Amino acid sequence: MEEIVAGLWHWKALRENIGSEVSSYYLAAERVLIDPMVPPEGLGWFDDHGQPEHLLLTNRHHDRDAWKLRDAFGCAVHCVRQGLHELEGRGPVEPFEVDDQLPGRVVAYEVDAICADECALHVPAHRALACADGVVRWPDDGPLRFVPDELMDDPERTKAGLREAYRRLLDLDFDRLLLAHGDPIVHGGKDKLFAFVERT
Repeated sequence: MEEIVAGLWHWKALRENIGSEVSSYYLAAERVLIDPMVPPEGLGWFDDHGQPEHLLLTNRHHDRDAWKLRDAFGCAVHCVRQGLHELEGRGPVEPFEVDDQLPGRVVAYEVDAICADECALHVPAHRALACADGVVRWPDDGPLRFVPDELMDDPERTKAGLREAYRRLLDLDFDRLLLAHGDPIVHGGKDKLFAFVERT
């Protein structure tokens, strides 16, 4: 577990169904999880850092350990409405719309392009933007990139749509880029996202 800035925690854990580690985040003061796996230290870690009350998904594929965490702490699981169909039968979900303000004063923005429910979550309290699958770092500490073409239905069209979506998000105030796949960029994330969409 790493406190990347005061009150904002990051950790990685293996997600077996994709065979690689993924990143999770906790906004401690706000009691909000983003795309979480159970921490390597186990559920007991939250006893010392505050138990979560809300769990936000950047897209429907990132429910990860949401239901274990919900069972342990009773936290509400939130997913954008367009992704609810895939979560049916897994557990109760509170839908949100793009542009909604969510717990922790987080605001959901539409990305789309790679999947209809792809979102970015703006976290003003931590000057952060959380991204789902539209931009990743593979290897974890490498440069920003798209996922491989074989994971897109129409790679060139998808990449163009993602570039346009991230250009719009550059109007937001953020410095940190919280990636679901790869290490977060703690400082200069906005500049690196700008450079990424302009060079690719």
